[in-house]
Amino acid sequence: MALSATLPIQDSAACLLQASSSDVDEHCASLGRWHLSYDQISAGAFQGSFTQLSLPRVEVFREITSQQVRQYGQLGADSFGIGLPWDGDGEVNCNGASVAGAQVIACIDAEVDMCTPKAFELRGVVASAALIEELAACLDIALPRSVWHQLRVIEMAEAPVARLRALLAAIHETITTAPAQFDDPAARQVLEDALLVEIMDMLPTARPTDPGRSAAARRRTVDRARALMHGSADRSLSLLEVCKAVGASPRKLGYCFQEVLGTSPMHYWRAMRLNRVRRDLKRAGGAAETSIYDIAVQHGFWHFSQFSLDYKRHFSEKPSETLRRARLAA
Repeated sequence: MALSATLPIQDSAACLLQASSSDVDEHCASLGRWHLSYDQISAGAFQGSFTQLSLPRVEVFREITSQQVRQYGQLGADSFGIGLPWDGDGEVNCNGASVAGAQVIACIDAEVDMCTPKAFELRGVVASAALIEELAACLDIALPRSVWHQLRVIEMAEAPVARLRALLAAIHETITTAPAQFDDPAARQVLEDALLVEIMDMLPTARPTDPGRSAAARRRTVDRARALMHGSADRSLSLLEVCKAVGASPRKLGYCFQEVLGTSPMHYWRAMRLNRVRRDLKRAGGAAETSIYDIAVQHGFWHFSQFSLDYKRHFSEKPSETLRRARLAA
């Protein structure tokens, strides 16, 4: 099936982006046109890499992150994305569901919000939603409307998922060994057609996973708790205040967080506050009278020596080192 016949192809060169970083914010900045933010959840030095092959109609990507992170934002307006978890030390948590087997992560023009494990690799394809809808209309394919405007874990037939995995593996092997092959317009068109054939073969078999009523309730509890945590930038809420607001005991809230995000509410909230401190220190690099203590207190760290230990454990550097590097950059 030659998909190139259904839509015009512009003879534009392939663009290869390869970036690596030891800072989670710098990693986000390398994600091309994606509008995503990452918070580092697990403690330790961060290492990330991002590879993206931009073809005329689709983008093929490979992302590796060393630490557990929360990813949130958008792939871009009017975007279709499909991601296949490749490797990791734990489960990917997406809307209260984990990904396994022939399941994939898919979204169309949707907000992204998921937690990925340590030593995680994700590979996938991004295209315009208009392209996918036009191809579906041409090929008489019913699209899974359940993935519109939300990130979902989708179950699909094993065969096309396996073929897409093999195709992505071959693409990234070629990027490593012979990237000049993508300079050939005919090769780019054949590659795009092959990717789109597999995607359009997968979509009719797609059905969203049903996490069950109890899992959905846990997700709602976690969402309410996170909204309170993220909405309190001016004053740090205590865990007791969060529990009271969502109507859950500390034990129940801990169980919900572990099931949905793979971590405890206290660890998650401390990690969020540490990420906020780090970003404030980076932004304050040009200010001569910046006080690390004042920034720490603003985000709820009243015990400064404990804060310093937590910060160094989480980011593998002292807060003073972050501020010094920001001042040098300024």
